[in-house]
Amino acid sequence: MTVPGGHALTGLCSDGVIAGECRHDARVHLLRPAQDLARLDDAALVILVGDGSVAAFGILVDRHSASLYRVAVRMLSDSHEAEDVVQDCFARLWQHAARWTPSGAGLVGWLHRVTLNLCFDRKRRFRVITTPDLPEMIDDAPLADQVIEARQAHDEMDDALGALPERYRAALVLCYIQGFSNAAAADMLGLNIKAMESLLHRARKALREILTARQIALGDLVGVAEIERGCAR
Repeated sequence: MTVPGGHALTGLCSDGVIAGECRHDARVHLLRPAQDLARLDDAALVILVGDGSVAAFGILVDRHSASLYRVAVRMLSDSHEAEDVVQDCFARLWQHAARWTPSGAGLVGWLHRVTLNLCFDRKRRFRVITTPDLPEMIDDAPLADQVIEARQAHDEMDDALGALPERYRAALVLCYIQGFSNAAAADMLGLNIKAMESLLHRARKALREILTARQIALGDLVGVAEIERGCAR
């Protein structure tokens, strides 16, 4: 990934010295080792990004890109489209960092909200061709029987999620695949908590109806999510 001006993000989290200025009490020194930046929270890093710090931006990309990709690939069922969405999301972070202020679920909520909106826009503009294939997940550890079953259910679960309306899919992906609380998911979708709980209830019901004929339990969503999060580590 690159930022405006052609600065490559590769290697941004390696040791080195970067220049940057902050705008309030979270201010760091003008020169600070990059490994120290990795200890800062998201809000402090965004301040640095707003001041033009490519190193701080790279840390945020490393910190959040895998999670955003999992959301995008579940929403779009297309790995290339998902990669483009993540790129676009971080491009918007670079553009808007100077004006960003913490609220709700913080930067995590903001990034997921942008990612979801980009996915919604793409599905409205284009007919996304779905495939049963997601990026291969490799795990050298021995697999227990329940994990093997969850892997076998993966493709059918993906097809079932793809058959849902986009808002239903987003609610299930955020709460079950990503493991966010209802309150955090509500913030990402721009809903109040009651509306979120109602949406999640309807989404679960719709998914359960789809899965009944396939003899897959709704709880397999949790099993699939644990596999994906474990392989991402």
